This record gives sequence, structure tokens and C-alpha cells, in this order.
Amino acid sequence: MLKDKLNNYNVILASASPRRHHFFKELDLDFSIDVRVVEEVYPQHLKGSEITDYLARLKASAFDNLTEKDILITSDTIVWMDDEAINKPADYEEAFAMIERLSGRMHEVITSVCFTNRSFQKTINDTTKVWFREIEDEEIEYYLKKYKPYDKAGSYGIQEWIGYVGIEKLEGSYFNVMGLPTRLVYKTLMEIARR
Repeated sequence: MLKDKLNNYNVILASASPRRHHFFKELDLDFSIDVRVVEEVYPQHLKGSEITDYLARLKASAFDNLTEKDILITSDTIVWMDDEAINKPADYEEAFAMIERLSGRMHEVITSVCFTNRSFQKTINDTTKVWFREIEDEEIEYYLKKYKPYDKAGSYGIQEWIGYVGIEKLEGSYFNVMGLPTRLVYKTLMEIARR
């Protein structure tokens, strides 16, 4: 399938996320991992998907030696609520405050994915609405101490305990909340393979 169509390309995943690594393996793709450090700062006037689009492209800008045979894939995910981005927490206190804020409310999870090689760049994004029930302080404490979700936007992983017990409903892609809109990545790579 897609793997065969892309056999003339070098797919490079620029992400340290084990979840994204897992998705690419499950999509049955041959890929390499190359992560480059970029200071993730964006203009303050950007909103929602404008932020994730900008950061996904910014991460791609760290690669200046791509060829026609390379497909570099960079991405970024944020939690968006009250017209504000909720990023990764710095520590336990910040993580606690984040989940407390999400408790009993709806927020959006936005992921952008940028596909780059020497002659083209395409950026896609996806938004999923997530509703949390009211979460007790002791539940937040248990989750943070056991799972330490400090590498996750909004300080939670939908695939972990907090997702099992706290999420009431979703509108959109579950996998997008995990960090990758897999169906859109597949569709875009198929389009690239047909170029």
C-alpha cells in the first residue's frame, strides 16, 4: 500500500514523541527519526491552528539539506481553551492547575503536520473537541504522581488513566488528541506519492 508507493522516498520523522513513532510504525511506513532542537516561540497574535501551523513549519526550518527524495514530517500539538494555548507544564503545580482548569469543561486539541522536501511544503491541521467531567483533586493528584504527563500539551494523555475515567465525549479524531491526525497524514502522503 502506502509503504510501496513511497519506496522512492526517504521519510524522516522529526519528533521525539513515542506516540508519533508508534503511529508511523502502525501506518506500516519505513521512516527514520531525526530530531533537531528549535526554540518553540511564536508571534503572540497567532490563534489556534495558526500557532501549530507556524510551529510545525518552524521545526522544518531546522533542516536545510533536504533532497527531492526526502519527505520531512514535523508536527505540533496544543490544547486551546478560552482563546489561549495551554502548552506543556513546567512542573507538578502547573500540571495540577492545567487539569483543574480543563475539569468539567470542553477544550480543543489542535495538531498541525508539515510535509517538506526541497521543492514543496504542505501543512495540514486537525481539531478535536474534548469534554472532561468534573475531576476531583485527589484524582488529579493520583494521575500526576503515577503518570507524570509533563511532556504532554494540557498535561494529560487521552490514552492514559485520566482519559479512561475523565473524558465524557469527543468530537473529531481520537488519534489527533494523542498527537497525530493519522487519517490526514495517510491521505497527504498518498497525494505526495502520486505527484
